[in-house]
Amino acid sequence: MDPESCGPPHAEDWRREAITWRNRMILLLDHLPTPIALCEADGGILLANPAMAAEWGLLPGQMRGRNALDFFRPRAKARLHPIAEAVRLHRRSRYPVEVSWTPPTGVERYGEVDVTPVSDTADAPPALMLVLRILGERDEAPPDQPEPPASGVEARILALAAGGDTTARIAKAVGLTVDGVNYHLTQLSRRWNVRGRTALVARAYALGVLNPEAWPPAPTEPG
Repeated sequence: MDPESCGPPHAEDWRREAITWRNRMILLLDHLPTPIALCEADGGILLANPAMAAEWGLLPGQMRGRNALDFFRPRAKARLHPIAEAVRLHRRSRYPVEVSWTPPTGVERYGEVDVTPVSDTADAPPALMLVLRILGERDEAPPDQPEPPASGVEARILALAAGGDTTARIAKAVGLTVDGVNYHLTQLSRRWNVRGRTALVARAYALGVLNPEAWPPAPTEPG
């Protein structure tokens, strides 16, 4: 028996195995429908799968080398501070960040990016794994008009909530996911500084978003 065959793997063997697994991972990402990117700690994109690049009408290679913040607009930039701290302290938690972006259609989309620091070993400098959840598109306000207290979709959600529909039924009626409906309700709660559906509905009537004379509840028609 060759003594060398019983010893530990050579560095070259480890390198070949690492390349093999890297290529397998890239192949897997290429076939996933979920938009995913791998970034350096400062946000520089190392790898993006086709589903991620397609959001901007690009090829994956066209995103490489650019910063993730060139593509995404965080709703609250303060949400990025815990991520920087996690990178510095080598923490391995998941950090959701609400974002929006503009695809080639020109209609703004919104969603959430789950940012997870990852690395090969505990001591290695971490990279960032970005997984995008697309929640919907924003209604565009008419030019030169003040922004309404609620968008058309939000008003429809509030009307259905006022009528007692469940989140699942609201989602089906407006063509969103349950997460998408909850996202809109959370945004309205923050914008109006209220908590709970009862308070949201009451506030919607007070702001004129819902028609006080309509039953079943309905949004106020633009005047």
